[in-house]
Amino acid sequence: MVIAPMRRRHLRGVLAIEERTSSTPWSLGLFLAEAKRSERTYLVARSGHRVVGFAGMLYVLSDGHVTTIAVDPDRQGAAVGTRLLVVLMRRAIEHGVEGVTLEVRQANEPALALSRRFGFAPAGVRKGYYRDPVEDALVRWVHDVHLPEYTQRLTAIEEGLPTPLLAEGLAPWPPARPEPPEEGTYL
Repeated sequence: MVIAPMRRRHLRGVLAIEERTSSTPWSLGLFLAEAKRSERTYLVARSGHRVVGFAGMLYVLSDGHVTTIAVDPDRQGAAVGTRLLVVLMRRAIEHGVEGVTLEVRQANEPALALSRRFGFAPAGVRKGYYRDPVEDALVRWVHDVHLPEYTQRLTAIEEGLPTPLLAEGLAPWPPARPEPPEEGTYL
């Protein structure tokens, strides 16, 4: 399984998953508009050429918001969502984000468990946010993702995956740090 930036060629697979997992699925036009915006990150998980999951985040100042995350129902329980969220959170940190929020259906225990694993804590409720069926959204936040302790959390989650996390078309993690200047030199 490989995590990669979402491209137009992935959208048929993304839409198929969206239709199977969302009661109010996003349209092709919405995905196209979102994926091309610079203040967004959209990823896919691929098994071979088949899209098995996707995720997205938007950035506002120093905050990130997970806009969507979905896994093919046939692949749920195989750490696809975990892989997507690890990479998504790393991209958010590279973008300069300090806190990230998301909403989860109140009855979606697997998604709640995943958010807890990544340190998201309860922050509020959006009454009747979801439709078909009408259900509240639990608003969850994780703060201080830019600190080394959160990077350690992501590393521990990645190390717990059953197989190595493979990313394609993304900058390596951790980002390269510039070499410190030699003694006696000035910047």
